Amino acid sequence: MNNTFLTNTDGKNAILKQKILGLCINEGDYSLADLSKELNTSIPTITKLVGELLDEGLLEDRGKLGTNGGRRPSIYGLNPTAGFFVGVDIRRKFINMCITDFKGTVLDYQENIPFVVENSEDSFIGLAHFIVSILQKEDINPDKVLAYGMNLTGRVNNETGYCFSYFIGEDKPIASVLRTALGKPVYVENDSRAMTYGEYICGVANGESNMLFLNVAWGLGMGIISDGKLSYGKSGFSGEIGHFPLLDNDQICHCGKTGCLETGASGSAVYRIFMDKLKEGRTSMLSEKFNKGEKIHIEEIIDAAKEEDVLAIEVIEEIGSVLGRAIAGLINLFNPELIVIGGNIASTKEYLLLPIRSAIQKHSLNMINKDTTIKFSKLGKKAGSVGSCMLSRSKLLGLI
Repeated sequence: MNNTFLTNTDGKNAILKQKILGLCINEGDYSLADLSKELNTSIPTITKLVGELLDEGLLEDRGKLGTNGGRRPSIYGLNPTAGFFVGVDIRRKFINMCITDFKGTVLDYQENIPFVVENSEDSFIGLAHFIVSILQKEDINPDKVLAYGMNLTGRVNNETGYCFSYFIGEDKPIASVLRTALGKPVYVENDSRAMTYGEYICGVANGESNMLFLNVAWGLGMGIISDGKLSYGKSGFSGEIGHFPLLDNDQICHCGKTGCLETGASGSAVYRIFMDKLKEGRTSMLSEKFNKGEKIHIEEIIDAAKEEDVLAIEVIEEIGSVLGRAIAGLINLFNPELIVIGGNIASTKEYLLLPIRSAIQKHSLNMINKDTTIKFSKLGKKAGSVGSCMLSRSKLLGLI
């Protein structure tokens, strides 16, 4: 990639090249005439720029476009072999990892790869070496990787490269440490925002330009697509829906405040409420394990709900009702075309969705909510790492 415009993105021609690649990413293959029309630029200029992108290996000639008559024009699209993007969804004790080609096709995906991330520079250097070792096992040449996307939980400043859940020093942004260790551009992102972008580009989105994504996991996060663009806010921390002060309760959130939505509509809320009900003497298929003093995990409660455990379903419905009230407010505020629900709690499907829909009907304006579609994530656990690949590509190409 040493001889491409990506090493110098200043100037009108570089901006036009970015737009050409962006059109191919979002819309597919183009003829020279169509590119000229889309970009309001002369055909000779487009021909020159496309020729350079072909020489740089970023575009490829896809052959002649079929027509009803006359001369058939050539069409051009992204060259899948231009290089790879690697997306890594970083958790406390494991990572999920995705590898895509330049066109965005998923070549490999692995989840729950054991790796304990600690609050130290050495830990992240070790993570970089670990990622390279996985690439080598998959016969992916690290030299062909164009960029890495890393997403983490908590507050992440994607511009400075700092993550305040893993703060390893004032002068040591995580992105910088990883960039040095990997020798390639590295872009860090909040996990919910990466999931949002993954779902928008590769998931259930279908041309909608205004979309909200709710990551209902142990915590509660949100990503926002507004007018087709990922929204960051002034400081890069938009989407902290979990800390919206909606509830009148005495539950202390991990942020130190009370009344946060997360305390009543998240995986941690499911766990707390479920355990409290067991302590009150309610019965469940997990009662025997509880009575033996054995540890119960959130995944077991989710599985119990899927197996029609009455108590687990009751708790899921309880947090669904709270979440639905919050979604009703979001609909009134944003009037989105699409709301996507992801995260591990979303795997309970209708047990979560029915109380959400009921609360929306009760608390939102009918003339607004009738235009909002609610869907579950299509990518599921893949959303974060796929989204990291798509984000790293878009950021490398200067598209966002």
